[in-house]
Amino acid sequence: MKKRICGIQQMGVGVPDVQEVWSWYRKNFGVNVRIFEEAAEAPLMVNYTGGVVQSRTATLALSMDGGGGFEIWQFTSRPTVKASFELQLGDYGMIACKIKSRDVKATHAYMLKNGVEQLSGVQQAPNKKDHFFVNGPNGNVFEVVEGDDWFSNTNHPSKCGGVAGSIIGVSDIDKSLKLYRDILDYDEVVYDESGSFEDLESFPSGSGKFRRVLLRHSRKRTGPFAPLLGDSTIELVQSLDRNDCRKIFENRFWGDWGFIHMCFDVQGMDALEKECQEKGFPFTVDSSDTFDMGEAGGRFSYVEDPDGTLIEFVETHKVPILKKIGWYINLKNKKPGKSLPWIILKLMGLNRVKD
Repeated sequence: MKKRICGIQQMGVGVPDVQEVWSWYRKNFGVNVRIFEEAAEAPLMVNYTGGVVQSRTATLALSMDGGGGFEIWQFTSRPTVKASFELQLGDYGMIACKIKSRDVKATHAYMLKNGVEQLSGVQQAPNKKDHFFVNGPNGNVFEVVEGDDWFSNTNHPSKCGGVAGSIIGVSDIDKSLKLYRDILDYDEVVYDESGSFEDLESFPSGSGKFRRVLLRHSRKRTGPFAPLLGDSTIELVQSLDRNDCRKIFENRFWGDWGFIHMCFDVQGMDALEKECQEKGFPFTVDSSDTFDMGEAGGRFSYVEDPDGTLIEFVETHKVPILKKIGWYINLKNKKPGKSLPWIILKLMGLNRVKD
């Protein structure tokens, strides 16, 4: 089976309290459908957790409006450690998570009413699209951007969907393109500009000089969940005048405070492994076969971008559709590239958590 990138499945976010943070995401983004919730050890991640198997609890949640979800992740074997330094624009790693909105100005007003801490008012990015930045409950930064593809309309008052990409700090954009463009298929450049940018000035060091490249995929994603996961973009940001950029997860573990990985739903993991190896991004973690995640299952792997930012791949084998009656779908023998029927995807919304 050939490699297929089906969409951003989820953004992993390390937090000190899963339920508190997820409640905030439900209220402000409408990400309220629980796909799984599990407490377990993470033995395959020891290379990123100090050589020691750590315990955790994690919740995977989606929005039925569309977009990627969140894997909200909390250590139970140790405290969740925050960075010892103030993160600055240009540092290496996931700076912000993009959230799509049907109406950016209306979303901004809704969040202000909820007391959300804004980093900027509504401004225009270089592509002349409205966007703004806010702080999440643990200081993680979210960028609300215009969305133009939707799975359904739940009429959530935020007018938001789920994850639509990320801003990623890198040391060399041209090197990073070998992963994000050539492997992840973000092959179309929306803009590639260098200089100072008014819409970034709310970040620490944001008034400096940067090169920023916004990438999108020219071909529609296909696969079992592609209509739900939708379109996404990756924005690479490189500082042009700082010589003190640091890795966001320097001296910390995967699972600590912040955006710990960006996960792509894929098909053809063997072909993807071969391509990653050939292009200089070998798998650093590989579950090899179906890894049981309690209510879901699949094969997962990780690669690092040139600055060590973690990208996860999941080839889903089993997923709950309606957990109350034990209805799961096995995807191992499904036709590659074929999406699940709309009504089946829609039924996943029955796992919605109501506040």
